[in-house]
Amino acid sequence: MSITEKDVSYVADLANLELTADERTRLAHDLSSILDYIGRLNELDTAAVPPMAQISDRFGTPATSGSERFAYARRADAAAPSLAHDEALRNAPGADDTFFKVPKVIEK
Repeated sequence: MSITEKDVSYVADLANLELTADERTRLAHDLSSILDYIGRLNELDTAAVPPMAQISDRFGTPATSGSERFAYARRADAAAPSLAHDEALRNAPGADDTFFKVPKVIEK
């Protein structure tokens, strides 16, 4: 896939970034290279590769037993109490009865 300088300018404008002509040229080349590499990765047959959360078993908490050096740090995906709606709004610098009030940042 090819990214043009026009594409880079469009995204830079959306992000309110000012880029020089050299930066646009370099970013167009770099982004095109990245997308080409991702395209090559998409061609790989990964059917026999098991899904994983980490690329190494060295990440996580120390194992309590067994031959593994580390066991994955996991916790149950369970709902936990959080701030009440009114308490969260009370901590905000600006709010009305329902929403946080923030300054306008998008003009377009």
